[in-house]
Amino acid sequence: MTDTSGLIGIDLIGIDALLTAEERELRDAVRDFVDTRIKPNIAQWYDDAVFPVDLIPEMAKLGLLGMHLKGYGCPGRSAVDYGLAALELEAGDSGLRTFVSVQGSLAMSAIYKHGSEEQKNEWLPRMAAGEVIGCFGLTEPNAGSDPASMATFARREGEEWVLNGAKRWIGPGTIAHLAIVWAMTDDGIRGFIVPTDSEGFRATAITQKLSMRSSIQCDLEFTELRLPATALLPKAKGLRGPFECLNEARYGIIWGAMGAARDSYLVALDYAMERTAFDKPLAGFQLTQQKLVDMALEINKGLLLALQLGRLKDAGKLQPHQISIGKLNNTREAITICREARTILGGNGITLDYSPMRHANNLESVRTYEGTDEVHTLVIGAHITGIPAFR
Repeated sequence: MTDTSGLIGIDLIGIDALLTAEERELRDAVRDFVDTRIKPNIAQWYDDAVFPVDLIPEMAKLGLLGMHLKGYGCPGRSAVDYGLAALELEAGDSGLRTFVSVQGSLAMSAIYKHGSEEQKNEWLPRMAAGEVIGCFGLTEPNAGSDPASMATFARREGEEWVLNGAKRWIGPGTIAHLAIVWAMTDDGIRGFIVPTDSEGFRATAITQKLSMRSSIQCDLEFTELRLPATALLPKAKGLRGPFECLNEARYGIIWGAMGAARDSYLVALDYAMERTAFDKPLAGFQLTQQKLVDMALEINKGLLLALQLGRLKDAGKLQPHQISIGKLNNTREAITICREARTILGGNGITLDYSPMRHANNLESVRTYEGTDEVHTLVIGAHITGIPAFR
């Protein structure tokens, strides 16, 4: 059987040796949390379309909320630490990793990067502790890949801002205490901290999903919602504000997608070793071994890519096009691995007794959000050629 003690359980090239003892300790702690608290329950949560709210305090205790931020009660861990945590969380389910990403990489990062000291002190310690849940409102019903065309508008009236508009695919809006909302103003795109108990705020869960069923995604509506001047994020102006937060989330996806791929691979490998056909294990057939080898190669390459980008990020050298390379490659390869793993399971693979098809369904969302394949392809293309081809 496979050795699952290392970084990926199929560490063919010694990636584990590239990690520090502290990094391995953090990874193992998150892996244990996933193995004991998520994996035994995730099939039922997914089937029932339930997000396990009771896990939020446990995630906070593990230091998973805003873990890469320093000060203000945040854990202050490295980018590689955060990546390893994302890897292990998504080996459980993309929905659980997504929650951590929205809370820390999007909502908390927006306040951390663009907020005033008063805003940071007011919100970040409670968000790191899991006492305040945040969401991040950028995408709109008619503005996904083109956020510059957003219709949500905030007008200034005296000392107040009045917000009108709508956002879509916002998680976890129905349980959030605050929303970071990006809106057009007479002064360009600005960000606002919007308490969800404000009059004029409405969050509606999006249901009947075929993906991310153990995660909350919502429609948000703002109707003449009044905010004080202090709700404005003072350091964010233009699309650079939300994009800096999105790059934090995209970085986590680079690692997380490989977690889903790894889990699918290991499930398929164990099944192939135990299941017999024509008087021998499925793993003894050449075509099955080819599938396993192809999956293992891409997981090893994907994790090397993630680790390199993590080291660059910790050194302050990570560039936007490099994030696009990681997000495009690793989500694309991960979904292929999960689908291939499902084929080894045969008909049993379409049930929730096994993880690959659930992971593959989730990755349909992960591959789309925080930038589609097409958008990241054009980011990389523009870097290579010097010619933007978005229009």
